[in-house]
Amino acid sequence: MDNRSEVREFLTSRRARITPQQAGLPASGHRRVKGLRREEVAMLAGVSAEYYARIERGNLSGTSEAVLDSLARALQLDESERAHLMDLARSASTTRRPARRRTAQPIRPALQQLLDAMTDAPAFIRNGRLDILATNRLGKALYWPLFQDPARPVNMARYQFLNPGAEQYMTELDHQRAAAAALLRTEAGQDPYNRDLSDLIGELSTRSEDFRSLWAAHNVRLHHTGLKRFHHPAVGDLTLAFEALPVPTDPGLTLTAMSAGPGTPSADGLKLLASWAATLEGDHQPEGEPGNGPDATYRP
Repeated sequence: MDNRSEVREFLTSRRARITPQQAGLPASGHRRVKGLRREEVAMLAGVSAEYYARIERGNLSGTSEAVLDSLARALQLDESERAHLMDLARSASTTRRPARRRTAQPIRPALQQLLDAMTDAPAFIRNGRLDILATNRLGKALYWPLFQDPARPVNMARYQFLNPGAEQYMTELDHQRAAAAALLRTEAGQDPYNRDLSDLIGELSTRSEDFRSLWAAHNVRLHHTGLKRFHHPAVGDLTLAFEALPVPTDPGLTLTAMSAGPGTPSADGLKLLASWAATLEGDHQPEGEPGNGPDATYRP
């Protein structure tokens, strides 16, 4: 990832979305640019117009945290956007390293045991690239359509953008795709020299017009809680609340668990899914694959 272009395009896109009225400034005369002018951002941030222009051209190297905080306030960045700006600044101030491939991150037995102990909630562990690395039995059953794709590792973004079955399985696919693109953009800011991540982004950009459009928006997000909606091929519609928790002892990994409200149709659906999960074969994980056997197939 080119840090200078990332900085330039991110700041330009954030500036373009704020009107003078939203910033508390008078909107007078004809404006040639969408949103705020550079000098208006500079004034709101308390820096010179020349200094801000240098920053927006992509030069964040050496920019103090106080200035970054001022820019975040001026551009009305949310928590995830502010964190992304800090990541870009950190990368700009670090000696550039060659792109590298990440070795497969093993899932510690204790983490797999924790997943397996969660018998009533679908749960899985993913990395920042959105690879599903491990699941419990119910999680494997819930995400069964993803595991039918022969590509490994199983990747949520690749399925959402490239698999024609995603539209039927994910009832809010546009929302899911936007979230995936924003999560990958966030990860790219945190780990710009990850070659596997760059390869995935390149693949999706080449093969999916929807991904190219979402990627160009430069949106980022932190994905901690919310709702996921599915139309599962075995149990029908499910609306599940999720909590996504970073694993402190394994940086880069996130544990996600889902549940349904008591007495809801989705709670009944999860019970049916648990019964269906018992019919899945292949609980033994083949050598060389992470997790607990996502290559399961349904036995009628």
